[in-house]
Amino acid sequence: MDLYFSPLSCSMATRIALYEAGAEARFIQVDLKAKRVLSDGSDFFAVNRMGQVPVLRTDDGELLTENPAVLLYVADRFPAARLAPRDGFQRSRLLQWLSFANSELHKATFVPLLDPTCPEGGKSYAREKAPLRLGHLAQYLEGREFVLDRFTVADAYLATVLNWAQYSNVELAQWPATDGYYHRMLERPSIAKAISEEMALYKAELARRNAA
Repeated sequence: MDLYFSPLSCSMATRIALYEAGAEARFIQVDLKAKRVLSDGSDFFAVNRMGQVPVLRTDDGELLTENPAVLLYVADRFPAARLAPRDGFQRSRLLQWLSFANSELHKATFVPLLDPTCPEGGKSYAREKAPLRLGHLAQYLEGREFVLDRFTVADAYLATVLNWAQYSNVELAQWPATDGYYHRMLERPSIAKAISEEMALYKAELARRNAA
């Protein structure tokens, strides 16, 4: 199994899920600015025409994209890790929060704030809507340790996108339940390991660009 990733991007959620599952995987770093696979300089568009991570290559050679789909595949591929309910209403609840992390936080809030090419109008709209979204999450998380009754791939995704708040001038402390949840997630071994490893790779990537 291969995971195409970029350091500290949304693909980190899949790294976390793989660590939680104790799964063997090859991590293939992608330079998203150049759209190149770092190890050999090959064209990443040949892997994913959207030029985005994550991309998961399964043991059967199939390519899977889009974070919710990749995360659910990992959860279902390694059921002993209990990273997703198999069926019933809790499965639907998991899908709800994967969708929320993907559409409301990842794409609608943090991408405009982190993208240096986003016009100020787009950034202003994202800043205006951020309190509604993060407040909604805080209300749901009040009194909860995880999104469901145990750690799931929804927590892996939410921890990944909430980690971007520090780089986008979003003060999570305004929403104590969200802030507390995020800091609990940082203490989880799989998440701490993923962030530490990917931060080192991110710094190395910046150094390469500055030296070019």
